[in-house]
Parts: sequence; C-alpha cells; structure tokens
Amino acid sequence: MTHPSPPRPALTRPRRLRPGDRVAIVAPSGPVERERLDAGVDVLRGWDLDPQVMPHVLDVHPRLDHLAGTDADRARDLTDAWCDPSVAAVLAARGGYGVQRMLDLADWDAMRAAGPKPFVGYSDLTVLHEAFATRLGLATLHGPMPATVSFLKDGPTQEHLRATLFAPETVTAITSPAARTLVPGRASGTTYGGCLSLLAGQTGVPGRDRARPDGGILLLEDVGEPPYRLDGYLTHLLRSGELDGVAGVVLGSWHDCGPYEPVREVLLDRLAPLGVPVVEEMGFGHGPATLTVPLGVRATLDADTCTLTLQEPALV
Repeated sequence: MTHPSPPRPALTRPRRLRPGDRVAIVAPSGPVERERLDAGVDVLRGWDLDPQVMPHVLDVHPRLDHLAGTDADRARDLTDAWCDPSVAAVLAARGGYGVQRMLDLADWDAMRAAGPKPFVGYSDLTVLHEAFATRLGLATLHGPMPATVSFLKDGPTQEHLRATLFAPETVTAITSPAARTLVPGRASGTTYGGCLSLLAGQTGVPGRDRARPDGGILLLEDVGEPPYRLDGYLTHLLRSGELDGVAGVVLGSWHDCGPYEPVREVLLDRLAPLGVPVVEEMGFGHGPATLTVPLGVRATLDADTCTLTLQEPALV
C-alpha cells in the first residue's frame, strides 16, 4: 500500500527590510541596459535603501551576447552578494536567459552558511527560486526587478514590492481586478512555481532543483509562448508526474502569448482535470504591471473569491 507524501513544508522566511538597508543587484541572466538600471537604482534610493550594483551586472559575454557576462562572473556576483554580511537583500536586475548555466558555479555551501535574506526576481529567475527552496530551504519573492519596464513605469507594481519588503503584514491578501475563477474551490498549501517554460525545462534534469508538489499551491505564468507551446509545457509536466499532488493553481499573466481566449482554453483543458481550484489572471508575471507573490509560504487559495491569502507575512 502506498502512502501520500507529506505536504510541502513552509520554508524559512527572511527578515523584512528597514530604511537604510543595503541591497545588492545582480544579473544572473541576460544583459542589463544601463539607463534602466540607473533608473531602478534611483527608485530604490527613494525607498531609503542603499543599492549596491555588483561588479559584473553591466557585462556582456564576449561571444554570447544574450548573457550578462561569463557564467563564472555571474555566479561570483551572486555568491559575493549573498555572503556579504552588509547586504540585507539580493535583487535580480532583469531576467532573460542564463541562470541554468551559472547555477552550479555558485558557492551554495557558503551561501547556506551566510544565512537567509530576501531574494527578488521572476522569469528566468524561476530556476534560482527553486534552488533557494531546495538548497537553502528559503522562501523567496516572485516580483518585479529594478531594470525592467513594469518596475520603472507602473506605480502599483513598485508599491506592492515596497510594501512586501518593508511591511509584509499589509499585503497578505493577494488578488487582482482581472482575476477570474477557472475551477472553483478552496485549498491550502505552500506556494511555489514561476515561469512555466522554465519549470518544464527543469523536469528530467538529474539532481534538479525541484521540490515535489504535494500539497503545494502552484503559481504559473509565461511570456511570448503561443498556445501550442504552453500546451506542450503543461502536458510535459502532467506526463512526468510533476503536477501529481498539487493542491491548487494560481495563474498570472501570459504576455505576448497571443489572444487570451486560446490561451485560456489550453489552461482549462490541461489544468481542470486535476480537480483542484484554479484562478486565472492574478496579476503577477511578465505583464506591464505585476504583483509580488512569495514562494515557499503557507497560503489559502479561494478560487470562488479569486484570493490568495498568506497564512503569515512573506518576511518576518
């Protein structure tokens, strides 16, 4: 007789930020535009933070111009930022592609010894969110990055991240005006997930940084993927057993994935048979505005009211 696996545990929550804290900006993925970075740094200074741009953030790989510098330099920046005791949080400048290349070059033993701190990012940083969860047992923040358009141009996006970092008890109920019930119901579990294509890409990698979904509330979003590719990613996760035991699903934005109705049909076709609550258009991800959603914390999904309620603040 088989027994179900225990629910995903809640992870260690880092401490909230305070005025005057130093935050490090890293670029583990794609190249960063200096003008956007400078503008994002100014916003963080306006929050009374002390942003420290790591040495290789503005690098471009000498041969592969889709990467922000060499794998070794990107990994070194992440390790150094995390292990610096004067740094209270680490923020990714932007996404793109490249985390998978540098992931195993970071010094995870040293980072574990350095202790918890908030990490913020999304998109390609999904791979780092999973690594922080499995290697460090640490909750993280799926949120906007300082060298991206949504962070620079959308006031509510900035404010939701700022509140999550400084006053997380004020943003424990997460919803969006556009949110709709895809599958009704109510479920509780630990949040996890991120960019759908990155999650599917991690499946089958030996020793991958991927925790089991048992009792988890799965967050999914993506960008620039037509419906048939979204169908393929979801089908891959389903066939590989990666969605076995999931308690509920929260869907964010599908920016540049074509008209939404065909996307919606794919999501409904692939996810409704799971028999768990599903909410769509919850306002996080690659859209022009994006909410900050913690990963690794206990939450309750009420699909009927389209609300994800954190059982405890994202940061202590």
